[in-house]
Amino acid sequence: MEKILISACLLGQPVRYDGRAKTQESTILARWREEGRLVAVCPEVQAGLATPREPAEIQAGNGRDVLDGTARVIARDGEDVTPAFLRGADLALALCQRHGIRYAILTEASPSCGSQRIYDGGFAGRTMAGMGVTSALLARHGVDVFSQHELERVAALL
Repeated sequence: MEKILISACLLGQPVRYDGRAKTQESTILARWREEGRLVAVCPEVQAGLATPREPAEIQAGNGRDVLDGTARVIARDGEDVTPAFLRGADLALALCQRHGIRYAILTEASPSCGSQRIYDGGFAGRTMAGMGVTSALLARHGVDVFSQHELERVAALL
C-alpha cells in the first residue's frame, strides 16, 4: 500500500507556530487514515522548534532559494531559523525515502510546507507564489507535493 506524507497539523496535531492545528475533515483523509496510508510530519517541530513559537517567513526568496543558500527563514523577532527549517526538510525527506513515499500533502502558505504559495516575508499576511523549504526539497527529490486543497488530485493518482 502506497504511503502519503501529510502535515501533522492537518491531522489535528497542535504543532503550528501558534500552538494550534489546522485540522482537515474529509472522507478521503478518513479512508487513508483507516488504511494506514498517512505518515504525519511537522518539519519545524521535528527539527526542534518549540510549539508555540514565533512565526517565521522566508526573506528575499522562496524555499528553493533557501536550499540554494540565497534566502533565509527569519522569525518575527529577528532570529534566523534557517538551520532548523533545513533540518526539518531533511527529516521529512528521510521519512519519504524510508517509506517509499511519492506524494505529500502539506499545509499551504507555510514557510516549510507551502506548495504553491508562501508568505512574502513582510509579516503582513500577504502571500506570493512559491514553495516552502520542505516542499522544495521534496520536489527536488521527485516527491509530488500538494496542498490540503488538492486531496482529490492525490486520490486520482493512487
